[in-house]
Amino acid sequence: MGGHGIGSDFGELRLAGAGATAPLAASLAAPVSAPAWDRFARWPAAKARLAFLAFLALLVASALVPIRAGQNTVETRDFFDNLAPAAPAGGETKRERDADLALYDRAIERIQAGEHYYDFIVEEQRASNYPVNPGLAVRLPTLAYIDAALGEGGQIAAATLLLLATMLVWWRRLGEEPGGRRYRRLAMAFLFVGVSLGMNRYYFVLHELWTGMLLALSFGLHRTGANGQPGKWGASLAVAALALAIREHALPFVLLMAAFALWRRNWREGMAWSALALAFLVALSIHLDIIAGQVLPSDRPSAPWLVMRGLSGWLSNVALSSNLRFLPHWLAGPAIVVMLLGWCGWRSPAGSFGALLFLGYGLAFMIAGRADNFYWGAVIAPAMFIGLAFVPRFLASLIEAAFPDKAGNAAPK
Repeated sequence: MGGHGIGSDFGELRLAGAGATAPLAASLAAPVSAPAWDRFARWPAAKARLAFLAFLALLVASALVPIRAGQNTVETRDFFDNLAPAAPAGGETKRERDADLALYDRAIERIQAGEHYYDFIVEEQRASNYPVNPGLAVRLPTLAYIDAALGEGGQIAAATLLLLATMLVWWRRLGEEPGGRRYRRLAMAFLFVGVSLGMNRYYFVLHELWTGMLLALSFGLHRTGANGQPGKWGASLAVAALALAIREHALPFVLLMAAFALWRRNWREGMAWSALALAFLVALSIHLDIIAGQVLPSDRPSAPWLVMRGLSGWLSNVALSSNLRFLPHWLAGPAIVVMLLGWCGWRSPAGSFGALLFLGYGLAFMIAGRADNFYWGAVIAPAMFIGLAFVPRFLASLIEAAFPDKAGNAAPK
């Protein structure tokens, strides 16, 4: 057989019988030197050109569309300022608490005083002029109980440990993923930019802040199994379960984990993620039933969440709920687009999952969420920054695949 298999023999016969197609087949073949984890390097020129043109169009559009947060014009302190004591120094005026955060503060105080969450939360939310109808407008009680138990010092310690744990697990995962070790140091620097927002003490009562950090940790803990071989997913499942118990916006992450496991025929893992999603839906239905029993005919309904903000909705959510908020909009928007390019070009278990995860949430933010719901972006923003580390490599590969005659062998090896 001389190293030839049936598939290669069939390919040779087919090309020999159709000599006119042989040059075309050769031109579409991937460069021998291109690593398997570089998705774009193996794309045919026509496909790569379409992708490159779509990327350029999205890049230009992202620099032009507005990035807004409704009427919110919040300024937050930087990473190191948030480690300082909360009391104002000298003549500095202490920042007034945002109304929604003040509501969460009161819930925590009442739990610490011995009250039960569902005995007062609808009354508190109504008094603060926030809607309680539908029940999804009322947060799940998980974070209020955790914050009440931890206190401010415990919250700082938990946030610090969560940041360090997320950095550690991603250092390890990047070292194990195809192509990850080469870009690991740069990826970790960008990841720190993403996860450092979790140390913003002002937002410790914000559900999306903790959910996003926990999902970044869960993502980094996960190891994929294939062909029926079990991966390592137990710790990832447990962390994702906590994130889901804090905010229902983590549900797409769990469902995507289940879909990936089932697609790879890891039935046990797929059933575990599916069971988590089902258990959460049962718990959520109980939460909604409790809230519905306290809604009055006079309670105004919440403003609609399906508002179709388009590209501006996606970019605004991610930019304003991350450290990209310090950049002008014409830089913050394109930065999000190139992050996504980095994930899309990375042909690995982490790259494939991350690309679909961030694309999915991006589409959801285009369809759902008002301008004052920008903080939803914190659910995915922390880990998304990793994609920036791969951009030079994959952008060069995409250009070379799209224009092979002009690019030559310019892509980095």
